[in-house]
Amino acid sequence: MIKRTLYFGNPAYLSMRLKQLVIKTPEASDCPMDLNDAGMAVAVRTIPIEDIGIIILDNKQITVTQGLMEELLDSNCAVITCGSNHLPVGLMLPLYGHTLQNERFRHQLEASLPLKKQLWQQTIQYKISNQARMLRYVTGDEHGNMKVWASTVKSGDSDNLEARAAAYYWKTIFPDNENFIRGRDEDAPNNLLNYGYAVLRAVIARALTASGLLPTLGIHHHNRYNAYCLADDIMEPYRPFVDKLVFDIVQSGTDIELTKEIKARLLSIPTLEVNINGKRSPLIVAASTTSSSLAKCFSGELRKLAYPEMT
Repeated sequence: MIKRTLYFGNPAYLSMRLKQLVIKTPEASDCPMDLNDAGMAVAVRTIPIEDIGIIILDNKQITVTQGLMEELLDSNCAVITCGSNHLPVGLMLPLYGHTLQNERFRHQLEASLPLKKQLWQQTIQYKISNQARMLRYVTGDEHGNMKVWASTVKSGDSDNLEARAAAYYWKTIFPDNENFIRGRDEDAPNNLLNYGYAVLRAVIARALTASGLLPTLGIHHHNRYNAYCLADDIMEPYRPFVDKLVFDIVQSGTDIELTKEIKARLLSIPTLEVNINGKRSPLIVAASTTSSSLAKCFSGELRKLAYPEMT
């Protein structure tokens, strides 16, 4: 079953009763956005907690009871909090999410450097390949240089082809915006990309936790201040799917500020259709497939990561 993504942008009191999320708001019109099957925002009052995958809290007047928080984490729900700029600033995940967690922790901690370099090589190969397909979608042309870079990535990406591909990719992805610079604090549509990546990061971190892995211990990223290094590693090949959604928003000619309507579209990221292992799958399900394959690579059961491919 596809888990639901909930966004709360108005004052609300959130509690739990009989395994249900109970939503109390000052007025009926101030209900949260919930994505239905058609991707439209609908008003809700109670939702089964087992149906929820991600909750985003974006108002300083939201109250969450301890009982609800415990139940959400017990159901492996990722809880994202936003700051005054309405961008995600915090992510809460359960401390345990798999019956074999201790064993999987040990496999992850004992992973050899050659194995981690091979896993990073595969990750970058998939990332650049998906970026190449994204550029084909944008320009209608094949980008042979990207394909060459993807096919020649060495163990550990010792030639840093990821950076070379990124420089070309971001220069090309928005043809109508020749001055575009990719950066967290740069001009729009960076605001949409940042928001989309934060949602994606939560999806990946949630999947890693469910597979009994430590989202903190990366195979490449190792910033001492980053609590989600592994999530940042594994989300790399998934980023172009967010880029495609943002590109479509920009091309639609709508305002590229983070309005409720734009956020609603970005909150559809977990349900985006991707192709993984030759099958169509929602992104949130594909993330679980990827994290499960990673756990098996750490244990020696597999040698290849399962990543989605853009079509």
